[in-house]
Amino acid sequence: MNKTEEILSTANKLRWEVGENIHDSILESIYKEASNIAGQVVTRTGEKPKFDLDRFIDRLVTGKWTGFPIMLILLAVVFWITIVGANIPSGWISFLLVDSIHPWLKQLLVSLQIPWWINGIVVDGAYLAVAWVVSVMLPPMAIFFPMFTLLEDFGYLPRVAFNMDNLYRRVGAHGKQALTMSMGFGCNAAGVIATRIIDSPREKIIAIITNNFSLCNGRWPTQILIATIFIGGAVPPYLAGVVSAAAVVAIAVLGVVFSLVVSWGLSKTVLKGEPSAFSLELPPYRPPRLLQTLYTSLIDRTIFVLWRAVVFAVPAGVVIWLVANIRIGNLSFAEHFIHWVDPAALFIGLNGVIFLAYIIAIPANEIVIPTILMLTALTTRIAASAGAGVMFELDSAADTAAMLEAGGWTVLTGINLMLFSLLHNPCSTTIYTIYKETKSIKWTMISTFLPIAMGLIICFLITQIWRVIA
Repeated sequence: MNKTEEILSTANKLRWEVGENIHDSILESIYKEASNIAGQVVTRTGEKPKFDLDRFIDRLVTGKWTGFPIMLILLAVVFWITIVGANIPSGWISFLLVDSIHPWLKQLLVSLQIPWWINGIVVDGAYLAVAWVVSVMLPPMAIFFPMFTLLEDFGYLPRVAFNMDNLYRRVGAHGKQALTMSMGFGCNAAGVIATRIIDSPREKIIAIITNNFSLCNGRWPTQILIATIFIGGAVPPYLAGVVSAAAVVAIAVLGVVFSLVVSWGLSKTVLKGEPSAFSLELPPYRPPRLLQTLYTSLIDRTIFVLWRAVVFAVPAGVVIWLVANIRIGNLSFAEHFIHWVDPAALFIGLNGVIFLAYIIAIPANEIVIPTILMLTALTTRIAASAGAGVMFELDSAADTAAMLEAGGWTVLTGINLMLFSLLHNPCSTTIYTIYKETKSIKWTMISTFLPIAMGLIICFLITQIWRVIA
């Protein structure tokens, strides 16, 4: 054997010995890990079962009889904290942007001798729409998204998907759709973005189309106000609060029911297919990372969604001011439109004011109530402190009720508005997000017009039933 062959032989021998040592080390590590796992999860004969906190919590939050009640209670607590907690900061922001800065801006443009119509378009239109969107939309999102992210970080949200998986599979959808639906309660645009966690293109589209049935934070104020006025007002005062809250919860639950029904219909027609199986790993529970949670929820979700809403609110405010202030003869364009559509709208239990408000407030559900009050004041010639053709809100539910009743609203109108608020087109921010996610005009149009058709049909049926009973 020459020198070169001797060196190669020695090298091969060393490589084999090192490889054997590494191989033995890896096997030893695997056996040790398996022994640790077995020691934690296997109870041997005669041994007392070891207490494991994760398993104990899982038995509760995924149990047959306890999983759904706990899930509903947790979500109800999140919604309650969001709604109640947002009231004070919303009031502060509204006072700053609407009550303080808005009149100052108007006076500033007047002092600069800016023409009245430019003042109206810029301040009473574009600025006021943005002010309403920010004051109504920012506080709930800044509360809801961090809490939602904390539940996700803690490890609870995969358990929600586990609980809902069988239900969604039965209607041909994906179990993870439960998570995207939950996110939609904060913002439908965020819920649509959340569908990225669904790998199947067919099931992702189903989740996108049905996400609008989650009541986003922009629709909660409408639901709460109308329920307080018309549902709570129809019962004795000591029951008003409970009945109003129950009515809002019923609408939210009805949205989940519609999501399941529509998911089933889509999976049996235009989106036929078998529900995909997926392996759902339940991660261990862990303390939430507060700083990362705040960054993720406030920057990646809240600010991102709010910015899109503000961009769409500017042209909406301009359009709202124009239709209320451009006059054709003795009436504004808005009044002409309302009188024209009133017969058809009243036939299904709504009115022309609601129709026009939802058309021109497409960019943001947050400005629906101020727009309805403005149009009601315009058509009934009721003097409003904000002035004709300008969005406003009243200080109390009683004053709002008096104005709406003067506009011909009834309990039937209130019930149908709550249903139509649930079943109508997504806001423009969500529509744009749907297109960005699907890259399809077809699915964007279906997502937009399917809820409207359902809303009109449901309102018509409720109206016919109401008239028969009455």
